[in-house]
Amino acid sequence: MGGDVVAPRSVVAPVRRRPRLWWLKSDTFWACLVVAPSVLAVIVFIYAFILWTGFISLVNWNDVTPNYAWVGLQNFGRLFQTARFITDLRNTAVFSVFFFAQCLGIGLLLAILLDQRIKGEALFRTIYVLPFAISAIVTGVTWKWLMLPSAGLNDIFSVLGLGFLQNRWYADPNIGIIATSIAGAWQMSGYTMALYLAGLRGVSGELRDAARIDGASGIQYYRYIAIPLVTPVTFTSLIILGTIALRLFDLPASMTGSGPNFATDTPAFFMFQTTFQQYRYSQGAAIGVIMLIFAVGLIVPYFLSVRDEIER
Repeated sequence: MGGDVVAPRSVVAPVRRRPRLWWLKSDTFWACLVVAPSVLAVIVFIYAFILWTGFISLVNWNDVTPNYAWVGLQNFGRLFQTARFITDLRNTAVFSVFFFAQCLGIGLLLAILLDQRIKGEALFRTIYVLPFAISAIVTGVTWKWLMLPSAGLNDIFSVLGLGFLQNRWYADPNIGIIATSIAGAWQMSGYTMALYLAGLRGVSGELRDAARIDGASGIQYYRYIAIPLVTPVTFTSLIILGTIALRLFDLPASMTGSGPNFATDTPAFFMFQTTFQQYRYSQGAAIGVIMLIFAVGLIVPYFLSVRDEIER
């Protein structure tokens, strides 16, 4: 009958050897190489310095001569027994409340006005955002002149017949930190306006049309539809403004320093004087660690909320 069937020989594919220095042609290698300097800089100049600051806050280096004798939490205990630091924490809380209220209120109002598609909108946007581009030192010096008890705003109020609004501003121990918040709000309200305007423009036009068809007025549209939808923008703005309030230094330093009876003093300004003028490095590091803890407590909830939204 037929001959034996011969099974075909299996063909063995030749083994390809990778060329030398093949990794030089890898996109991953070049991406890591480009990112490496930034990562290294962050590790050294941020995280390493944070660890160093934490270590210094736990030793007894409160003189020009380094002293690494371990004292634990004594610097923190001494800090909370200092009347100036307690005043600084109260000033930060008061500043934050008035700073948030002004920035969010003015920013939202300006955003709603610009959302009406008015003529010259680009010009108004530029005017409102311009203060954000100005240095905080320049802002502080300018508002220092405006709030001089014998000139500036008081003269304007006098000319307009609004003498009851005249005040000593930052020279008044009772409202000094509130006067500082006005300068801060002038600088940051335009930025908050830009955030709100982007959020309002992101609202679907169908919702606006549906509200109009249902007979909702402009106020009702913003109150019941637009503003609730931009709640994430408010949350983001609070985080950004909160970090600014916690590290507040430029405005008080350029306007009044610590002010009368520490009326405009802040933890950051106290840390600067303690560390670089009094050479109490461990005490200054303790202030920095406390500010860092407050900042982490402010930012972590934001990261958690963002993670929850991504997982959804």
